[in-house]
Amino acid sequence: MNSINFWDDKNHSEEVLNEINTLKNKLSKIEKLKIEIESNLEIIDLIKLNFDEEMKELVENSIKTIEEEIKAVELELLLNKTYDKCDCILEIHPGAGGTESCDWCSMLYRMYTRWCEKNNKKIELLDYQDGDEAGIKSVSFIVHGNNSYGYLKNEKGVHRLIRISPFDSNKRRHTSFASVDITPIYNETDIDIEIKDSDIRIDTYCASGHGGQGVNTTPSAVRITHFPSKIVVTCQNERSQIRNKETCMKILKNKLYMLEVERREKELKNIKGENTEINFGSQIRTYTMCPYTLVKDHRTNTECVNVDKVLDGDIDLFIYDNLKKDVS
Repeated sequence: MNSINFWDDKNHSEEVLNEINTLKNKLSKIEKLKIEIESNLEIIDLIKLNFDEEMKELVENSIKTIEEEIKAVELELLLNKTYDKCDCILEIHPGAGGTESCDWCSMLYRMYTRWCEKNNKKIELLDYQDGDEAGIKSVSFIVHGNNSYGYLKNEKGVHRLIRISPFDSNKRRHTSFASVDITPIYNETDIDIEIKDSDIRIDTYCASGHGGQGVNTTPSAVRITHFPSKIVVTCQNERSQIRNKETCMKILKNKLYMLEVERREKELKNIKGENTEINFGSQIRTYTMCPYTLVKDHRTNTECVNVDKVLDGDIDLFIYDNLKKDVS
């Protein structure tokens, strides 16, 4: 920041300022915890000399709060990978199962939007396709906020739901699947990818969802298909077809760059002789609502019996344990 040319590049200076503010925030939390712990230790010494039940309860309550604060700080410190601090694109698609899977998609969509609300993350909807009878055919949105990718990268994979179907008149138990994909939004200066016109097909169509003022009557929505990678991206949140096309191209470049990053990481692991299997379609978590209630993450064996709480966005337990697994 003391450099003479620091303010010449606005984007770079903003990145540096954001990084400084993030580091200051982490240091402030740690210093606060240090003061609270030292204060409690002093009180404990006094209690040893002259026991006081009220003071003892005060310290016990304080310790519980400190434990939660330490866990939150530790979680932040675990987010130290290159792209963890980036915003991200989250996509949800149903598996086989028709209406059941579409409804499961809508439940997952609500779970992630609730998590975003609780963690002060901003959502920018890119594409939303209603199911034929109920639920969602597909949905994609950007999650804005510090460390969005670092937190949500742990949600990538297949999610399974077991429940009594509300769409089955015989009240039978059904299993539904949905896939969640997470892509970081890289810094534009990092991405050096040329997309040939011959490699893509651009389709336009009328936007779905809540209409009004011609939203559903003009072909403003855009779908781009990239033939070499078979990646398909869509955007319909803007009224302008041009703006939707620009957003689609940006998302496509991010996805292609991510494939390149993953390819390099895979090659590096091969050189090191490590296990290189990447389970893009692996089942990561099962949400059981019948005959018992349990959410189990198959990567860490983390469990929670309160399914409703998890589906209301309380997924930090699973995120935390997966981040710890990655560094262990």
